[in-house]
Amino acid sequence: MTNQRRSLQETLADIIGARTTQTGDFEMPIAGLSFFRREAPAAPVICMIEPSIVLVAQGVKQVWVGGKAYGYDTGRFLMTSLDIPANSEVMVASMEQPCLGLVMKLDLRMVADLIAQGGMPPLRDRVAGLGAGIGTATPDLLAPFTRLLGLLDEPEAIPILAPLIQREIHYRLLMSDQATRLRQIASVDSQGYRIAKAIDWLKLNYTAPIRVDDLAARVQMSAATFHHHFRQLTAMSPLQYQKWLRLNEAKRLMLNEHMDVASAAFKVGYESPSQFSREYARLFGVPPKRNIAALRSPVSGNEVV
Repeated sequence: MTNQRRSLQETLADIIGARTTQTGDFEMPIAGLSFFRREAPAAPVICMIEPSIVLVAQGVKQVWVGGKAYGYDTGRFLMTSLDIPANSEVMVASMEQPCLGLVMKLDLRMVADLIAQGGMPPLRDRVAGLGAGIGTATPDLLAPFTRLLGLLDEPEAIPILAPLIQREIHYRLLMSDQATRLRQIASVDSQGYRIAKAIDWLKLNYTAPIRVDDLAARVQMSAATFHHHFRQLTAMSPLQYQKWLRLNEAKRLMLNEHMDVASAAFKVGYESPSQFSREYARLFGVPPKRNIAALRSPVSGNEVV
């Protein structure tokens, strides 16, 4: 680690540590920015990763997508270019040296605007594969993040300066080793852009029955091409993705709105509560009633990327 990168990373850790005095996830006054703190290793927890960059300022984390592990730490960041179901775990953390980090949501419209302005180097690879990847945390990327976090001590400047710094961060990502992954989603003539639009539709209509042919036609792709690129980017088929959305929404309804199993199943589009319970147990490892009871216990906790 270079002295410059170490200094920037330590600055980030100091700021995040000062504003997260206990385990949890914390929204910041800057739009799209949150901090996290974990004080012990934790087993994988199911989560949805939005288009975002995740920086670890201290400790080590890992996500699993499609059976593949992606580890990231102070020298590597996680970037996702579309909404991806995953399993997230904390690898290295302690009370004395907690795992500290930040999540900043990506603005794909800002990315598209930067691409449209030109000046971007040509893409080395036309297809980046999965919509999640690990990049190198260079000083060029860490420096604007330290300036962004510095605005937390200058709240009156946030509305004016934060968008400018976030734009610089997006530019740095477009110049990073994760540029191909980002550009394949933000470029309006790309297959990735069409898949992202299909995912947006699925998130709004997950309770409705779907035909892959109809969804492919909606984003102007052949069914075969659509299915191939959808699985390539998300590590799931469109129907598996819809099922994941349904099951996780049902989990939220049971946990937060105290719905019973049958009501939650019908609410998210299942016709059979027994089928719902089988598929729920397959995803979460335990039947819904037992899972919700465990999540309500004091020792339970949720995870972020």
